[in-house]
Amino acid sequence: MVSGNLFHCRRNSWPAEEYVGRTALQLLDFDGGSPPEQAWRRRLNSHANLLKEFSVTFMEAMRMMSLGLRLWSYVREEASHGRKAPIDPFTKEKCKPSASQGVPLGGMGSGSISRGFRGEFKNWHIIPGLCETSPVMENQFSIFVSRDWGNKKYSSVLSPGHHEGLKKCNDSGISSWDWNLSGQHSTYHALFPRAWTVYDGEPDPDLKISCRQISPFIPHDYKDSSLPTSVFVYTLVNTGKDRAKVSLLMTWANSIGGFSHHSGGHFNEPFITAKDNPPVTFAIAACETQNVNVTVLPVFGLSGEGHDSAKQMWDRMKQNGHFDRENFEAGTSMPSSSGETLCAAVSASTWVEPHGRCTVVFGLAWSSPKIKFQKGCTYNRRYTEFYGTSERSAVNLVHDALTKYRIWEEEIEKWQNPILKNERLPEWYKFTLFNELYFLVAGGTVWTDGQPPVIDEKPSPGSNQQKSSKRGTRDTKQESVKDNHVKLTAEQVTNGGDLANGEEQSVSKYAAVHGPQMAKATNGLGSQEPIPYLLSKNGPENVGKFLYLEGVEYIMWCTYDVHFYASFALLDLFPKIELSIQRDFANAVLYEDRRRMKFLADGTSGIRKVKGAVPHDLGTHDPWHEMNAYNIHDTSKWKDLNPKFVYRDFAATGDMSFGRDVWPAVCAAMDYMNQFDRDGDGLIENDGFPDQTYDAWTVHGISAYCGGLWLAALQAAATMAHRLGDRPFAEKYKLKFIQAKAVYEAKLWNGSYFNYDSGTSSNSRSIQADQLAGQWYAASSGLPPLFDENKIRSALQKIFEFNVMKVKGGRLGAVNGMTPNGKVDETCMQSREIWTGVTYGVAANMLLHGMEHQGFTTAEGIFIAGWSEEGYGYWFQTPEGWTIDGHYRSLIYMRPLAIWAMQWARSPPKAILDAPKVNLMDRIHLSPQMIRAMNEINVRKIAPDNRCFPSSAFRCEC
Repeated sequence: MVSGNLFHCRRNSWPAEEYVGRTALQLLDFDGGSPPEQAWRRRLNSHANLLKEFSVTFMEAMRMMSLGLRLWSYVREEASHGRKAPIDPFTKEKCKPSASQGVPLGGMGSGSISRGFRGEFKNWHIIPGLCETSPVMENQFSIFVSRDWGNKKYSSVLSPGHHEGLKKCNDSGISSWDWNLSGQHSTYHALFPRAWTVYDGEPDPDLKISCRQISPFIPHDYKDSSLPTSVFVYTLVNTGKDRAKVSLLMTWANSIGGFSHHSGGHFNEPFITAKDNPPVTFAIAACETQNVNVTVLPVFGLSGEGHDSAKQMWDRMKQNGHFDRENFEAGTSMPSSSGETLCAAVSASTWVEPHGRCTVVFGLAWSSPKIKFQKGCTYNRRYTEFYGTSERSAVNLVHDALTKYRIWEEEIEKWQNPILKNERLPEWYKFTLFNELYFLVAGGTVWTDGQPPVIDEKPSPGSNQQKSSKRGTRDTKQESVKDNHVKLTAEQVTNGGDLANGEEQSVSKYAAVHGPQMAKATNGLGSQEPIPYLLSKNGPENVGKFLYLEGVEYIMWCTYDVHFYASFALLDLFPKIELSIQRDFANAVLYEDRRRMKFLADGTSGIRKVKGAVPHDLGTHDPWHEMNAYNIHDTSKWKDLNPKFVYRDFAATGDMSFGRDVWPAVCAAMDYMNQFDRDGDGLIENDGFPDQTYDAWTVHGISAYCGGLWLAALQAAATMAHRLGDRPFAEKYKLKFIQAKAVYEAKLWNGSYFNYDSGTSSNSRSIQADQLAGQWYAASSGLPPLFDENKIRSALQKIFEFNVMKVKGGRLGAVNGMTPNGKVDETCMQSREIWTGVTYGVAANMLLHGMEHQGFTTAEGIFIAGWSEEGYGYWFQTPEGWTIDGHYRSLIYMRPLAIWAMQWARSPPKAILDAPKVNLMDRIHLSPQMIRAMNEINVRKIAPDNRCFPSSAFRCEC
């Protein structure tokens, strides 16, 4: 719980020596074993308290009762088709969320596995849209130490044994292992994409151990950042007077989380590289060097029927410290039966001399090359461009990870060091900035090779006809969540790369393989042709297509109103991915899907996707084909989606080719919004329902949020038109901007801030934290300010004094709504929530206007409540928001990536910095004819034609 004595972190707030002894840090300071000064830290014996989920008030429940009943019916209907509804507040995870998360493993878009700060492998997100949260406890690192010719021995799993179900009597499973680690002298240090676990004298008092976890997340590297692999580098320092034999053990279960290891049909097999094996899913490996001996145990189980039990495996390691080398020659095991769990193990043994040091390296890779969505479309993941489509590519992936991880670390440090070494930045900001990027790996990301999908056609019921597929190669496999058959294999190959000391090394590999799978019928649009924009070009360089979820509880891909905040991270670090997403939405704007859908808020129905409207999302069970999975409101009537689409990415990249490609969609999106300017004053009006990203917070008339975004979009569209040479459009939208700006200020400015809306409801004068989103948008795009600077700073100061500092003294972030009398706006659940990503966006806006103290203090509230040791425990699972009493809503959410908007404000991209220092709006001259025409022509209330300017010629003018 957040207490009143929390600090504002202007000092070096996380000194490593307060968690690890200075002597241990100095001893481990070789080969990257010592954690950096700037890192998020936690002791392994820290209590991982359960998190508190939000609940609605009685009055909110009454208002939402009809919606709840319709949503319940929809969830049940989707379940009857074997699908999960995109929003399902009724089904709770069996594993209750706790404050136990850590840095996830692997690159982006290839399926993710998270690892808790105490060492658990959990939150399995291998199947798109499905997250298995429970840890697989068989997956562990363990250590065995022998000294004084075996008279002194230590053994322990390198994770505290504070787990339910362990230490049962007469157990032949993992409870029989030695869970001797208390965690009192062991600490976790996180700086995404790396993490360090330091064991300071546990379990051997004379042994210092550091485990460094490394994943290939490297900005602007569109190859290695897609790889499903991680490396674990163990640094060992012997401080004792006698020689120590140290054996490290990695164990792994045939599982992709949940109950997949109980489905049966799993089998293990050691193999040599030349052997033609079935497809591989997992590979675990260790580097063998002159000083490190690697052995494997091809199979063990929890019961021990037909093979070693977990207890027998453990006892053998305690006695010998290794397995038999002959195990590499073993044949294929028998497939597992239903309910049986098969595991494999890799051991790496070495001698560490008194006061000596040694490095042992393990690798993990997984390969799930095909992405199969539930309504029929199959895609290849991005990494298959480089490793092929066989699941067996995990062998090559883990080999390359073990040979390239040093290069990855060099690139990671080159990227991070300028920020980490900047003494003007608060310490908490440095590591929170990087750690919030966890979402780009753990947020259900999918990254395809950019090629068209294979669409499976289902035969009609009762037909004996074989399935066929359209577009691409034949693919008749169906993914089944519960019936994945897994096979474990092992390999020993020569490693020609250079590792420690340039020694010749080999890599011993263990791999799990998805074998034949039980076909299941799928529901969907299998017989439908893909919509045309799926085949659109990805720009001059095809970096593939990228999806990420709004959140693991809101299963919608690339939710655009939220992506607006989160996309600063992609635009800064992987701009080609951001442009790829933007091209997808540009093509979607010009597409119409006339299939009917029911809107749950009011029970009405409408068409799924309206031409000219930016979709809310790219879909759930058939992304790109079936958009707008969100069905609570009709998002074709939302007022914030279209404005958010215009200009920023074009301004940030200076990519004229991209600008020309998306310009027809920009025209269509802008013209579409004219129907919401019902009085012809140039400014759009809201429609008396929650028609924007705050989808429970009703708006009447002109709103500060949507109206401000519209002003920014008008200015952005006019500027973009001018740069692309479309003079009529530039003139048209400059005039609209001039008209709309005057109306906006006249109706909303009250002398110190902009009112929530122009209506007469009880909350119309509320102080909305996000009221200047439009100004933030304009400033981030290098556009002139929408309002006088004194008005901008006055409104930001009002937000700081009321929404930030009047809520627990600034220790929670910015509450969405505050009344003028200094009380939290209780209009609805969203008005009383603190939204993490919005708070970061407000802080970025403050930085853009020279309010550095206010900006960092505002954002620091998110750190204190979400990431600090005294906070609520939301690290590496930052939710959409929380209430003032610490109840979260929607863990592992996209919008907190907006912290990168703060970095954007501090260091704008080169294209914006190098842009001409002139107001391009001033260079758009309105002709007398245009002014007269615009005064005489009524604003159309219909969706536009996608051919916005057929006679216009592009002429670049920068």
